[in-house]
Amino acid sequence: MNEYINIKEIIELLEQQEPLRQDTIKALKECRGGQWRGNAYFQFVDSTNANQNGAEWQFDDNIVVEHPKKGTIIIDFLKNKKLGELNFMNLSERKR
Repeated sequence: MNEYINIKEIIELLEQQEPLRQDTIKALKECRGGQWRGNAYFQFVDSTNANQNGAEWQFDDNIVVEHPKKGTIIIDFLKNKKLGELNFMNLSERKR
């Protein structure tokens, strides 16, 4: 998948659906880079060896938002308050 990710659009969804999650909105605003990993995951942090000692990816929390066209998006956050990935559930279901 090489689809462009419009972070501003995701931020707007969060502001509408989860307005109290200012930490999440801030993390998205500070996010840079990222790449598609598989069909449905746009990652900002490499998930190799996720949750293992020494791995950068240490899962903490997630938020689910609903996009009018893209469907359910799960936003994963890491223990270091970084954004881990965006999981586009509709895209992962297409491959099953």
